[in-house]
Amino acid sequence: MILHGNNIEVMPTLPAGSFHTCVTSPPYWGLRDYGLPASDWPEVTYTPMPGLPPITVPAWTGCLGLEPTPEMFVAHMVLVFREVWRLLREDGTLWINFGDSYAGNGKGAWSNTTAQKEVYVAAPGSPQTKIPKTPSGLKAKDLIGIPWRVAFALQADGWYLRMDNIWAKPNPMPESVQDRPTKAHEYVFLLAKSERYYYDKDAIKEHMADSSIARLSQDIENQQGSDRANGGTKTNGKMKAVGKAYSFKRKVNEGNVPGQPKQHREDREDREYYGSRNKRSVWTVATAQFSEAHFAVMPEKIAEVGILAGAPVGGHVLDPFGGSGTTRKVALENNRECTIIEMGSQYVEIAERRTAVIQQQLF
Repeated sequence: MILHGNNIEVMPTLPAGSFHTCVTSPPYWGLRDYGLPASDWPEVTYTPMPGLPPITVPAWTGCLGLEPTPEMFVAHMVLVFREVWRLLREDGTLWINFGDSYAGNGKGAWSNTTAQKEVYVAAPGSPQTKIPKTPSGLKAKDLIGIPWRVAFALQADGWYLRMDNIWAKPNPMPESVQDRPTKAHEYVFLLAKSERYYYDKDAIKEHMADSSIARLSQDIENQQGSDRANGGTKTNGKMKAVGKAYSFKRKVNEGNVPGQPKQHREDREDREYYGSRNKRSVWTVATAQFSEAHFAVMPEKIAEVGILAGAPVGGHVLDPFGGSGTTRKVALENNRECTIIEMGSQYVEIAERRTAVIQQQLF
């Protein structure tokens, strides 16, 4: 389902506890004008970090991501995800992708706006230029830490902050900086509503390297072993490879689709996991190229992790910042239902085109 509207107005109309997981990538603060209409944001009180006193930000009218201060942006994120909390089941999870920005950076002119995808530089007179270059309390050139500010505020608001996954980009946009490394990563935080939550670790297992499979497949009893363990001070024998390489199949093409009987889809093959290991927290995924969007979209491989781990086959996924429909596309391709909410009519049209054929195949 694709819902057109402001998520802070649409989400309260949806039934509580109806989603297994939320996979989303909100607007980044102070970096881009998405051309969306302004929203009326109420006064919000939130705690910026566990153990700190709460703060209150005033009511404001404007576009999410173009707030005058980082604190106001974080407050609006807390407000949005309080409603996501209500919509999730008690065992639900939240997977949220965030990039960061710098104080005193990204407010100059950019002559090639049609080509930019990840270097967010404002055009003269655009809304971003109205944001103070250096927010109060920060210095020019400071990394603002927006992802962590949001993560800690959500933690203080009741979410379990479970993992700071790193999206490593092998093809980052070049930067002209000479006094720091080029930014080549973003965060994908995993948060949970409860201490125990739905998490399908097998669905996102990684393949081991061939060398690891070979090592774990050895006959341990007849191994020669290594004297290098603990700097050669190991006293109870040589260090040997332990563990086991294993193989199993997981049927991902069978399950219950809401309103449909159990089915077997011939167009989907079983996935085989051989020599698998638990998902690591660093995901190397190239940035997504999508010609219809004037901004960098969340790669399908990033969305897939949260969808497979957070919702069973036939489960329901939510994306309150639906954009061009990446989350919905990946969810439908993996036999999950998905509801996205998008404010921009142009992006709703893109999402409808991207998922129309998939809907016909699935249902």
